[in-house]
Amino acid sequence: MASPDDRLYFLLQRAAHRLRARADRLCKDAAGISTAQLGALFAVRDEPGITQQGLAGVLGLGESAVTALVARLEAAGLVDRRPHPAEHRAVALHLTGGGAAALEAVGPTIEAFNAELRALLGDEDFLRASAALALLAEPGHGA
Repeated sequence: MASPDDRLYFLLQRAAHRLRARADRLCKDAAGISTAQLGALFAVRDEPGITQQGLAGVLGLGESAVTALVARLEAAGLVDRRPHPAEHRAVALHLTGGGAAALEAVGPTIEAFNAELRALLGDEDFLRASAALALLAEPGHGA
């Protein structure tokens, strides 16, 4: 029988799928956005004027996926595209008032979701897991 150590990737996949599905439902209920849209809104908020290529790098997505994601965010009034001040062919992404309102609306939901995870794992394991996942999420790290 395989030990949990032998199945770490599989367990991460299952946990990520279950958590994403639950978080998607909660985010949709709270602010009408998905977790993918939430991640993009955080990135645009944290780096106003980010390009779609930059957003693709932050989110770990292909540029075509980000193009579609940004189109949905723009259609929903959550971000707008402006000419990039330095890159002739690029556009700069900016959060709209609607995007800022969506982030504000989803804030308590994210806090409650994290509180549930912290209660399940305990403070020490929650912080350890967060640090390990942040390391694995960095480009050039992980297996």
